Amino acid sequence: MQSADYKSGPLIAVLILVSAWTGLLVGVSFLATPVKFLAPSLTLPVALDVGRQTFFVFNRSEIVLAMSMLFLLLWSLRSKTMIGLGASLALFVLAQTVWMLPELDARVETILQDGALTPSSLHTLYVIAECMKLVLLLAIASIATRALLRPIVR
Repeated sequence: MQSADYKSGPLIAVLILVSAWTGLLVGVSFLATPVKFLAPSLTLPVALDVGRQTFFVFNRSEIVLAMSMLFLLLWSLRSKTMIGLGASLALFVLAQTVWMLPELDARVETILQDGALTPSSLHTLYVIAECMKLVLLLAIASIATRALLRPIVR
């Protein structure tokens, strides 16, 4: 089915992409990461090192997902709303890539070297960014779903 405002093929691709991304985000950031700190046999330094590696790989995956999504939105759909949401999502990924993750990695390295840390709100900002990405992904999925379900108007 094709709606009046969107092409159904690219919309389906966007919906699949954001659904997969949402699953990865929830699985990595909101499930696996907090749960590892509950394991009594996992020391804090090991948990932090595992987290650092996990978020490195996850971030690289998000870069590919963001680029793919922007390609679909810019060259296929041309919806200003969806492009704006997708660009906002990509900006969060960019901020995490070039600023937040390197800073958090440096803090983990300090802990692993038994160094002292100064208080920082960076981790809280990272969690907020993860929540915002989830909201943006759900908004894009919602718009794509509604457009796919909308009857053809002629």
